[in-house]
Amino acid sequence: MAFAQISGTVVFEIIQSAAFGGDSMKIIIAGAGEVGFHVAKMLANEEHDIVLIDKSEERLQHSESHIDVGVLKGNALSIRMLEEAGVESADLFIAATSSEETNITTAILAKHLGAKRTICRISNPEFQVRTDKVNMAKLGIDSMVFPEDLAAREIHRLIERAALTDSFEFGDGKLWLTGIILEKDAPFVGLNLIEAVKENPQLKFTVVAIQRGGHTIIPRGATMFKEGDHVYFIIHPECLGELQRLSGKEKVQIKNIMILGGGLIGREFAKRVQRDFNVKLIEQNKTKCYALADELVDTMILHGDGSNVEFLEEEGIENMDAFVAVTGDSETNIISCLVAKNHGVGRTIALVENIDYISLSQNIGIDTLINKKMITINNIFRHVREGNVQAITSLHGVQSEVLEFVVHDACKIANIPVKKLNFPRDAVIAGVVRGEDSFIADGNTTIEDGDRVVVFTLPGSVHQVEKFFK
Repeated sequence: MAFAQISGTVVFEIIQSAAFGGDSMKIIIAGAGEVGFHVAKMLANEEHDIVLIDKSEERLQHSESHIDVGVLKGNALSIRMLEEAGVESADLFIAATSSEETNITTAILAKHLGAKRTICRISNPEFQVRTDKVNMAKLGIDSMVFPEDLAAREIHRLIERAALTDSFEFGDGKLWLTGIILEKDAPFVGLNLIEAVKENPQLKFTVVAIQRGGHTIIPRGATMFKEGDHVYFIIHPECLGELQRLSGKEKVQIKNIMILGGGLIGREFAKRVQRDFNVKLIEQNKTKCYALADELVDTMILHGDGSNVEFLEEEGIENMDAFVAVTGDSETNIISCLVAKNHGVGRTIALVENIDYISLSQNIGIDTLINKKMITINNIFRHVREGNVQAITSLHGVQSEVLEFVVHDACKIANIPVKKLNFPRDAVIAGVVRGEDSFIADGNTTIEDGDRVVVFTLPGSVHQVEKFFK
């Protein structure tokens, strides 16, 4: 089972970093819930000055006892509270409460009070699509994060490439990051990395990580591939089909999709796929069904209880190629996906709200778990990366980052062979995009001005890696 956390990562768009100078930033986060807390936690080891604002004493105490941040108890809508937090000198203000209205108002206030950049968590898609009517940037909101839309994009991407657990594009599609679980009869199984490369000279790839038994392995030449390994490759796109064969995966054809849950994620996902697939959407609320039927004209809307096995059977679950469960109840989503698997559905994706579920065993039987909070966190986090970052994502179920940097002559990494760099051991220079060409990096590779470089790194080495690209 894979765990979808990305990003902005979600369809993997090319994105610009916040581009603030210096090693340290002053960051204010409104909301110490799961999103705000985890963003602060990810930044805590990077020498940033972080202040969390929240009304809840309990949440603030939890944050203060687990991470090195400043906390302020109060309402982020208060100008006095924002000034007390030091908003006039803030490099970045993140509005990440559970209230869209609070987020919009506080982000606008923060911008007008001096914050250099603002990010706002929203839940209304109109703010993203009706830019002709309202320019949010002019109001003071530099970036918007819509968790449900990000999750819908992630699901769409996973459905389009059903044999893969992960697929992200770098360098405008010239290099791909893919994740595949090795089957028992996969040709790679039983070989070490050096042997796999020698036996497949036509396959241009490098392995950046292996997830095995809950542990992340940074592979070396002697690392052996085993059955059940969740292997992450950087590869040329034309080699994807061959890689799939070598992993033991059969090509998955998807035509029929069943969606459980007509909330924002289910609706946004159905919008994306209804013209290309045969889509059935199950929703328990009858009033919501009528609204969905008006909006999703190419989707069959079904009123019923998706946790009822008999109902699912009546609606032809055994004829589905993919089952996507995105109700507000994590347990319902997990159980219904297991039911779908038991009825022969090839691809199952479940939404889970509890971030702690990410530690579940990969043997549970569901193909992918989506956590919209982690997707949101990673989308926000890209704004505080340094070193000319063009793109960033996290691997599913792996505490890591994969970044794409643009290199200039002043960077420490430029014009020196990779093998002569004192690059962190927990990081891998995986691939290089140079103009219209791309190639897999090795020890003899020399990075040049203008190159786009893809780097895999574990969390503890992120800050070290960034220094090579400043």
